[in-house]
Amino acid sequence: MKLRWCVLLVLVAVLSSVKSDLLAQDFGDSKSSTLVTKAWEALAAGEHDNVTAYTKKCCELYQDEAKKQQSSLSDFAGGDDDTIHSYWALNDVGTILFIQGASLSQQGKSSEAVEAYKSLVDDYGFCQCWDPQGWFWKPSEAAVAKIKELDFDAQLDD
Repeated sequence: MKLRWCVLLVLVAVLSSVKSDLLAQDFGDSKSSTLVTKAWEALAAGEHDNVTAYTKKCCELYQDEAKKQQSSLSDFAGGDDDTIHSYWALNDVGTILFIQGASLSQQGKSSEAVEAYKSLVDDYGFCQCWDPQGWFWKPSEAAVAKIKELDFDAQLDD
């Protein structure tokens, strides 16, 4: 009888864990903006596996459009907010790569973080991210600073 209870408890624990993992991978409506929001939330909660999942999904779905939008620009999009928002794929893919870089950095995975930041700078450099306080910031500029910081830290470790 005790063995059955133990087996039952283990089974419940395993199924709960699997269910949690499945729920953690909720992509919502899979819009790029939804995935970016979920990635920010996962980063804040220290849920690094979820950050990676949201990043992969966003890039899988939107990187082609983001690259088209990037190639149509020779500088950061200017003008009114609607014009900048019209580069939604570029803005969201670039932003989610910044989030991925931050997540990797928090995990002590400096070389992988630098890769994510370099991908942002090289492939989506004109992306802009809306700050809820009312302005756009440039993830590529922040990524360059992060790369320098991580490279400096790596030199200190040598």
